[in-house]
Amino acid sequence: MKVIEKIQSLQQDQGKVVFSFEFFPPKTEDGVDNLFERMDRMVAHNPSFCDITWGAGGSTADLTLDIANKMQNIICVETMMHLTCTNMPVEKIDHALETIKSNGIQNVLALRGDPPHGQDKFVQVEGGFACALDLVKHIRAKYGDYFGITVAGYPEAHPDAIGDNGLATPEAYQNDLAYLKRKVDAGADLIVTQLFYDTDIFLKFVNDCRQIGIKCPIVPGIMPINNYKGFLRMTGFCKTKIPDEVTTALEPIKDNDEAVKAYGIHLGTEMCRKILANGIKMLHLYTLNMEKSALAILMNLGLIEESKISRSLPWRRPANVFRVKEDVRPIFWANRPKSYISRTIGWDQYPQGRWGDSQNASYGALSDHQFMRPRARDKKLQEEWSTPLKSIDDIQEKFKSYCLGKLRSSPWSELDGLQPETKIINEQLGKINLKGFLTINSQPAVNGERSDSPSVGWGGPGGYVYQKAYLEFFCSREKLDALVKKSKSFSSLTYVAVNKDGDLVSNIGLTSVNAVTWGVFPAKEIIQPTVVDPASFMVWKDEAFEIWARSWSALYPDGDPSKKLLEQIQRSYYLVSLVDNNYMDGNIFGVFEDV
Repeated sequence: MKVIEKIQSLQQDQGKVVFSFEFFPPKTEDGVDNLFERMDRMVAHNPSFCDITWGAGGSTADLTLDIANKMQNIICVETMMHLTCTNMPVEKIDHALETIKSNGIQNVLALRGDPPHGQDKFVQVEGGFACALDLVKHIRAKYGDYFGITVAGYPEAHPDAIGDNGLATPEAYQNDLAYLKRKVDAGADLIVTQLFYDTDIFLKFVNDCRQIGIKCPIVPGIMPINNYKGFLRMTGFCKTKIPDEVTTALEPIKDNDEAVKAYGIHLGTEMCRKILANGIKMLHLYTLNMEKSALAILMNLGLIEESKISRSLPWRRPANVFRVKEDVRPIFWANRPKSYISRTIGWDQYPQGRWGDSQNASYGALSDHQFMRPRARDKKLQEEWSTPLKSIDDIQEKFKSYCLGKLRSSPWSELDGLQPETKIINEQLGKINLKGFLTINSQPAVNGERSDSPSVGWGGPGGYVYQKAYLEFFCSREKLDALVKKSKSFSSLTYVAVNKDGDLVSNIGLTSVNAVTWGVFPAKEIIQPTVVDPASFMVWKDEAFEIWARSWSALYPDGDPSKKLLEQIQRSYYLVSLVDNNYMDGNIFGVFEDV
């Protein structure tokens, strides 16, 4: 979806404030891993979009393209990619545009770009463009209306037009405004400004733009002050005016990073309050790849709450233009959404409204990609899951500890900690894990909870949500037989169980798709975003069993007794999917009593 369309849609809600984040490509692999972890947390607060910069002189072109792809398709946030003219002949520009188009990205921030490293002035590369205006014209001419094009606005004029006294002449300022209008007239539909610290200058800039006929939205770029030296470096590079009161406030605390950061949050909050009070309901936060200051400003403004992260669906809705209407998924990948996305990325169509027609969809084969983890998460697994295992009791204790929140990581989860709804049933989960039913996925029964409930809500306010209780676990054949026998006394239970080799035990057919989550909302059809699909379960089981080897036993050296124990469980245990279809007064845990 184009950002301009998203902004226009959101602003139909009077008083709605639209906010977004900017990131830049880190220099190391660890930095990239950490950035994705940070993005995941920040995107949970529902920014309207996020953008990723293009390194000076095109130095990070390939990395920017890769990060943009993952932002759109794995992090699932509407992504805008910067694209500059520096060192970019038209062939490279078109390659970048074709790449992001094929990845479902529709948004570009078109820039001239800074001079290449080691040079003082921008030089047009042979076969390239001289300015952002030429780039905007090219994108519109070649790609029509596919891309939403954003351009930069400079409240104090472009740095090249600012003199040694820190000011642009009135003529230079007016020329800069006229050039901005030419970019908009050529096809740009959104303006994001360079950083500023004098809010009055920004408000004057907006008014000046309107006076010359620029009608598109103008989004203020807010850069929180995180440390004094970085602040001076950035304002010096951009030739940004520093108000006297800011200099006065920073001078006595400039050597105290925490005090500077606290002041930066205060200043950013007050700037945003003044902007919002003047009727501009958009904020773009230059994060510098740091989350605390940006989120603190939004919290101070009442735009986000840590305890109330809203969800349009029980899982994060895709941003990719090819799957933006997707609204149904099998529950099995609830804790591994990135794996699900990577295994379904080649589908021609994505299920909408109901799962039925997707039963025969072909999932991508398992590859190393499904088992790759960010280094920080790898380290956490190593710390929490590589202790010696002497018996099955030790394994059961691990699963119990995770369900009780004593461990933050799990080999079967890409998430940091438990889903909020799991805390409703974590004591019961702990008990059945100690009985040898090793749970990796679950949800409690829900009967008409408000859709803005902090634990089980989704879809926004005004609706009601429902869930059938669900458990997914590994257990021995002996325990499975006992459970099957006892389940005959629980008529509302349906189950599918399978071992690594494909031996199947079930009381339903492989085509019996079961909606286990649904919502009722005003003026809408019933939404059923989560299903139990036995055919997909047979695909998921290969991944679930492989995790025993790839993600857990791999933490131990060859020949280690702990590794041998885990391999034995992988070979002999069954994976079980259990649903209690009585969501009103059922008791899915009752079947485990006396087993």
